[in-house]
Amino acid sequence: MPLANPFRTVFRLPSRNQRVNWFPGHMTKGMRQIQQKLRTVDCIVEIHDARIPLAGRNSQFFETITGNGVKPHILVLNKIDLLGGSKQQRGILKQLRSQQPELRNILFTNCKDQRNHGVLDILPLATKLVAESSRFNRAQSAEHNIMIIGVPNVGKSSIINVLRNVHLKKRSAARVGAVAGVTRSVGERIKIQETPSVYMIDTPGILQPSVTDDEMGMKLALVGCLPDHIVGEDLIADYLLFWLNKHRRYEYVDKLELKSGPSDNISAVLAEYAQQQGMFHRVKQYNGQVETMTNLLSAARKFISFFRTGQLGPINLDEDCT
Repeated sequence: MPLANPFRTVFRLPSRNQRVNWFPGHMTKGMRQIQQKLRTVDCIVEIHDARIPLAGRNSQFFETITGNGVKPHILVLNKIDLLGGSKQQRGILKQLRSQQPELRNILFTNCKDQRNHGVLDILPLATKLVAESSRFNRAQSAEHNIMIIGVPNVGKSSIINVLRNVHLKKRSAARVGAVAGVTRSVGERIKIQETPSVYMIDTPGILQPSVTDDEMGMKLALVGCLPDHIVGEDLIADYLLFWLNKHRRYEYVDKLELKSGPSDNISAVLAEYAQQQGMFHRVKQYNGQVETMTNLLSAARKFISFFRTGQLGPINLDEDCT
């Protein structure tokens, strides 16, 4: 019988009234533009982060864009290089299809690898689904328009650029960045293939207007779907520590070289790491004196980056705790 986990079992935000929300004006505008362009779209490709396969997908997409089943819909779970192997993927497929039985077309991709099978499968699958669908007002058009949707910073623009490079041997056309919110409006069509002519439409990442589940909000923040400053790096680091301890993933102890071992105290963890890495900064006190102190913010950013770059091992943040 396994020993009881001595760490927190529930994550709570510092304030009872605090919520992890980010819904700037360009998201409202983007959703409106997406809906206006739907008549000219033949297939919807929804991109999501494979590390949160169940959490954070915008329910508005299902309710207003993909849910009626009129347009073919492909769910692409990107960044599988940070998720793990085929066993993880099979478990995710089972969970997704039990929750959303109509979700038949699911691909796993790594947009950093142009030879990745999932990436190479997107266009053939989309072309096949369009050919089998009732295109209604677009039945006479030889062109295929594919709209890319998803929450922020999951690789939508990167996948467009990879497909354009693979199929047309042309350079990137969609702006990309490592932070949320680079694409801020629905773009013009980007050509991906000559025969048949296939175009993709890039769209801004759009979150739900209100995220009421605190853990869902923290998972979105941890994988970078919100700008870090909206939530705070210290809070994101604390959630990461909570999740790792809850799932008995103690790789961080070696990575951070913590001589004290696993801990549930994020301030103590960051202070020890900052101290042994020489992370200090000068802080002016209220009495005018300047003191040299450990830089906990720099330590928090480093801890988060270890997760985001896969240095804490493959992680599915939605996996059940055993």
